[in-house]
Amino acid sequence: MRTGRDRQARVATWAAFLVQGLCFATLITHVIDLQHRFGLGDDDLMLVLLLVPVIAGVGSAAVAPLAARYGSAPVLRFSQLAVCAVVALSGWNDGLAGLYVLCAAFGLFVGAVDAAMNMQAVAVERRYGMSVLTGFHAVWSVGSLLGAAANSASSALGVALGWSFTVPVLAGAVASALMLPRLYGRAEEKASEEAAGPAARVPWRSILPLCLAMAFLYVGDAAVSNYSTLYMSDALAAGGWLVPFAYLLYQAAMLLARVPGDLAVRRYGPAPVVRAGAVIAVAGIVGVVMAPGVVVAVLAFGLVGAGLSVVAPQSFSAAGRLGAGAETAIARVNVFNYVGFLVGAAVVGGVNDGMGPRWAFVPAAVLVALIVPLAGGFRPRAAPAV
Repeated sequence: MRTGRDRQARVATWAAFLVQGLCFATLITHVIDLQHRFGLGDDDLMLVLLLVPVIAGVGSAAVAPLAARYGSAPVLRFSQLAVCAVVALSGWNDGLAGLYVLCAAFGLFVGAVDAAMNMQAVAVERRYGMSVLTGFHAVWSVGSLLGAAANSASSALGVALGWSFTVPVLAGAVASALMLPRLYGRAEEKASEEAAGPAARVPWRSILPLCLAMAFLYVGDAAVSNYSTLYMSDALAAGGWLVPFAYLLYQAAMLLARVPGDLAVRRYGPAPVVRAGAVIAVAGIVGVVMAPGVVVAVLAFGLVGAGLSVVAPQSFSAAGRLGAGAETAIARVNVFNYVGFLVGAAVVGGVNDGMGPRWAFVPAAVLVALIVPLAGGFRPRAAPAV
């Protein structure tokens, strides 16, 4: 039965997701500013952006043995403050070598935070004995929107680039330092794992559907993140505020779908919800490919966001139900987040260069559709509340 201690840990984990979304959006929305500062060409910029997920995979994999020995809380507290520091320094750095070092450090610590905060979220879900993990990812979306809004406000007010990086992540660092000491300790995490069931090892056979679903999800996400603005401007000749509006609606729809996502999982189970989400996302991507105009395209991007919203949290939730040793499963599933991004950037980018931005979304539709037969791997085992 959940207690006041469990509610403390839940609020602390909310804070971790909020700060992570805030830091990520603060850096990503300033990419064009960094490109201009260092005079990077498109190929050089792509190299910098691809460096982050490669190193993030290393950071995520390193968390599993550390969390098994010390618990995920100390890893999360240290890594999140490191992410805040790296993002703030990125705004003041003037050297190209420094940019590469900071991007590598950002990837390393972001990977660690992604894995560790989902370990805490899984522990909270075990203690509550019901689906709550999608709600944590909804809070990440809120943080992401706040980071994007802070950048817009800084640009409108003419704030210097260094301060536009520093102010939002400084607020995030303060929130992290105040809230994260309330996370579950190692003994509490272990108790929730053992209650979920024994597992001497984590076989790939059990988690492969979750890993592949995570990768295919992020192929779709990479397509939208990297090519929605290009699609709107080149394929549909949109201009002005309409160009970024498709991505804004994608993120907003993802947030709105995540808010009731846990209720849907509790009522119907994770497998049907993931399957339905994949179908909705594929319908949205097909709508993007076939859209005759701006209105249909923007609504289609919203469908993609709503459909993809449930896949990542339910992947982590299913990994967490493996019982003792689940930190290894969660870290492995998280690595495929970055695998999907890299595959998406390569495949979707190749099709875009050869056939144009409209057809760039076709491989994303095919791979996201493969989540439908993988949804059976999300079916839960019995896992009583602690």
